[in-house]
This record gives sequence, structure tokens and C-alpha cells, in this order.
Amino acid sequence: MIKYRFNLEDTITAISSPLGQAGIGIIRISGKDSLKIADKIFISKDKKSPSEFKTHTVHYGWIVENQKSAIIDEVLLTVMRAPKSYTKEDVVEISSHGSIVSMKRILDSALNSGARLAEPGEFTKRAFLNGRIDLTQAEAVLDIINAKTDAGLKIAINHLEGDLSKKIKKIRLQLVDILSSAEASIDFAQEDIKSIDI
Repeated sequence: MIKYRFNLEDTITAISSPLGQAGIGIIRISGKDSLKIADKIFISKDKKSPSEFKTHTVHYGWIVENQKSAIIDEVLLTVMRAPKSYTKEDVVEISSHGSIVSMKRILDSALNSGARLAEPGEFTKRAFLNGRIDLTQAEAVLDIINAKTDAGLKIAINHLEGDLSKKIKKIRLQLVDILSSAEASIDFAQEDIKSIDI
């Protein structure tokens, strides 16, 4: 049985695309050391290091097992700097060929360079804990992944965009107003306090 440990200080990595043969596979790295790890395993065509790249840019190059050794795969590397990323941390996404062998070797290279394997759902957990999404939006991510119909997908997208959260917040504010008025009318029964119709 695998035991997971959760620490927001860790830099995490995982294969983020479904396993199996495909044209493209994605390996994601998230955390404070993402760019340092990418510097160790990525060689860009223009010889720049990922830590030099601007945010939200894509770069062509190769993943190696450790600096300047054998090439694992030809890839595109995307850099998204905190706080403007899914997790609100520095994020690196590696788009490789979809071979399970290639993706596993890239993952191993990231792990050997300082990342740890992400637990299931940990990227979304970090997005929630870092305040990028609320709990209903975090649940909506899974609903989108599992959607089997257009209607199910539409409902999940609405939840991800915050529709349910906005409705809950509006109801909560109304309940707080009612509670405040009720407490005021009890505490200051002798005063002329306007009551709220429920």
C-alpha cells in the first residue's frame, strides 16, 4: 500500500494525461523548485534555462536524465509562474510523445531531480488550499473529468466557474442578515428595531 505525505513546501510531479499509447503525454511539475528541476532536466534549442523563461511561454527542446546526458525525448516545455497558474505555484508542464516508456522516464528524471510523486488530486488540492478555487469548484474538476453527457459537462463547468459558490454566498449573506436582526431584536427588545420579514 502506498502512503502519501502532504506538504505544500514540496515540489510535486505526476503524469497528467491518461496512460496508454497516444500522440502526446503531459507531465506536470508544481511547487517552489519547479523551475530548478526543469533547469536540470530540460535543454532548450536556444540554450536558455527554464528559470530564464517568461511566464506563460512554450519552449522547444529535449528532456535528459540528468544535465547534458542521454536524451529521453523531444518535448515542448510550458512555464507558468506563480501566482498565475492552476495551483498558484510555479508550474512546468512537459508535453512529450505519449509513449508510456517516455513519460515514465521523464517522470523519473523529475523525481531524481528533487520532486516527489503527487498524490491523486494533489494539484487540485493545492489550487484549493492556495485560494485559487473553492471547495465546490474543486469538486467540479472531478465532475468535468467524469462527465458522460453534454448536460453533465455544462453543469460541472458552471460549478467550476463559480455559479454554485455565488448562489451559496448570496444565501449565506441573507441568513447572516436575518440572524443579525433576530439577535438585535432579542438583545434590544426595548428599542424600536425594524424586524425582517422571513
